[in-house]
Amino acid sequence: MPNVTHSPKLLLETLRGKKSDRTPVWLMRQAGRYLPEYRELRASKGGFLELCYDAEAAAEVTLQPIKRFAFDGAILFSDILIVPHAMGQNLWFEAGEGPRLAPKITEVALASLERAPEHFEAIYKTVRRVASQIDDKTTFMGFAGSPWTIATYMVQGQGSKDQAVTRRYAYKDEVAFGELIDAIIENTVEYLLGQVDAGVEAIQLFDSWAGTLSPAQFEKWVIAPNAEIISRLKAVHPDLPIIGFPKGAGAKLLAYANETGASAIGLDETVDPLWAHENLPAGLPLQGNLDPLALIAGGEALEKSARHILQIFEDRPHIFNLGHGILPDTPIEHVEQLLHIVRQ
Repeated sequence: MPNVTHSPKLLLETLRGKKSDRTPVWLMRQAGRYLPEYRELRASKGGFLELCYDAEAAAEVTLQPIKRFAFDGAILFSDILIVPHAMGQNLWFEAGEGPRLAPKITEVALASLERAPEHFEAIYKTVRRVASQIDDKTTFMGFAGSPWTIATYMVQGQGSKDQAVTRRYAYKDEVAFGELIDAIIENTVEYLLGQVDAGVEAIQLFDSWAGTLSPAQFEKWVIAPNAEIISRLKAVHPDLPIIGFPKGAGAKLLAYANETGASAIGLDETVDPLWAHENLPAGLPLQGNLDPLALIAGGEALEKSARHILQIFEDRPHIFNLGHGILPDTPIEHVEQLLHIVRQ
């Protein structure tokens, strides 16, 4: 059995491999559109990017779900595309269509992009503000997108269903794509070290599009870059907990867990929790992995799904979370139901 802790920073201690008599819980995208207080603030501030760069407002959004639900973790309100914005691409959000980046990285020389580090500094202001306001029981988490996922946006200029344009580019010009990945690694390490210096206590690396790669490409463009980032962060902050979340990785999670050095592994909703518990390294903290649609369904479906996950991971350090982000049409009362189940 893992060591048992009653530390007030329950989530932080769980990420460090300690088992408690209570399971910590937070939800990806917990600061967002399902909350009426978020919608009200967003309407008063205009666009999404403007909200991200407004330190006072972004700090308030970060803390809104903590004030309402007392989650064990607060995750910085921001966006993964802050990194390419700071690298010199223009970033904007099209209403109803999502983010856009220009120029596409296939249309210009990477070296021609003019860095804009002030975008990082805007986020650090939010971090410092949250760190000064957060209570002593809530773990404050920062984050960044992992290099493969960031590269897919930088190459195509927007999101896509299968990342085919970026996958073709990676095969066609491996040297140029490798240079892009290296540049993203450099900027991501700088960005995350800045977040830690400003006050975050743990980090999550989001590789949202990791599931579209073959095993060899996964090794090259997911495992190796994340391992490099984690190694460089740990060289400066050896005790920094880092959650790796390669969505869609499936059985490749085993290699990811063994080779990246991540402190904990996030599981998406397609991963069988029993498989994860039996195959991933013993004692490694796992996070997840309720289907966001089960949360929307509520009632018996939610209770059955949540209790199954809790039962599987009862003898392992475990952070309860969704398998991906909370959806905008999630009823508040279903979140309350979930918290009641997890905290019983």
